[in-house]
Amino acid sequence: MEIEAAVWVAISLVVLYLVWETVSPILSPLIIAATLAYILYPFHERLSKRFGNRLSALTMTGVLTILTLLFIIGYALWINDVKHSLAHYIEVFFQWLLGFHLPQAMYELVQRLAEDIPRRLEEYVLGYTYSLPKLTLQAIVMVFTFYGLLVNTRAIREEVYALLPMENRELAAKLLGSAGRTLHNLLRGWLAVSVLKGSAIALGFYLFSVSSAGGAIAAGIFTMVFELLPVLGGWMIWLAGAVYLFNSGSLLAALMLSAYGFVLVSPMPDYFLRSKLGKRETGVNSLISLVGIFGGYIAFGFVGIIIGPVALSLLGTLLDEWKKTKEARSRAGTSS
Repeated sequence: MEIEAAVWVAISLVVLYLVWETVSPILSPLIIAATLAYILYPFHERLSKRFGNRLSALTMTGVLTILTLLFIIGYALWINDVKHSLAHYIEVFFQWLLGFHLPQAMYELVQRLAEDIPRRLEEYVLGYTYSLPKLTLQAIVMVFTFYGLLVNTRAIREEVYALLPMENRELAAKLLGSAGRTLHNLLRGWLAVSVLKGSAIALGFYLFSVSSAGGAIAAGIFTMVFELLPVLGGWMIWLAGAVYLFNSGSLLAALMLSAYGFVLVSPMPDYFLRSKLGKRETGVNSLISLVGIFGGYIAFGFVGIIIGPVALSLLGTLLDEWKKTKEARSRAGTSS
């Protein structure tokens, strides 16, 4: 029996290794597809009541395919301009941040990020610039995964709950609930709104001639990142653009961009959406949220912005359960 068990363990490890080697090259598009499916699933549910599950999923996948195609075309046209603009914005931001009297540990972290983010950005851009077929292949994987997840969401949910261990089913359900709450706040709340705000900033920077199309897209990306972080927000981007226009002598354009940013980016939209978005800390306090976003990014790249906060929320749930178990054992020992 021991030999048989060892053989099955070895076979399982080989299978897991092969699966990981198969999935790891396309992990990013899989995570992006799952993220988009999670964000858009409520809309898919409403649409499927009128047109059916498959037709609804097919329609949404068709729209995603068109947007993805436009993204690839835009990527090929503007990526170098976007890269240079992002590098410039990142350098200016970190120079401003390092100008404060930060604690030594925080200063070293910021300095590391200032060196690491441009390097990773360069690697990402170079990797896809010289291999657009690779980007296209990953886009195809993302689109098909998105469709499969929408069509089979209920079946996947049932399978996940069926796989929960009977001995610790309550704990497993709490972990799933914790991850679900974090994903809901992060993805359907702040991430979705951050994308809309980033798009608004990009359009505003282009319309008010703050920068070229590539620079406007870079400003939109910066806005999305800032909106996910505690304390910071999109107001910093439109304010920087307004200051630039004012220093350039365009007072009217600066005032118009300020009004545009105030109404469409920050802070006015936050007052109307705060009750629907949930807590900005994504289930943990703002400091841990910041650690989760930056730590996840350093460990896993850009998809780590999602993985990091979810992992920390799961750790928080496990710690809470451990405390409850310890207190219960302590009370049982006292009573006996």
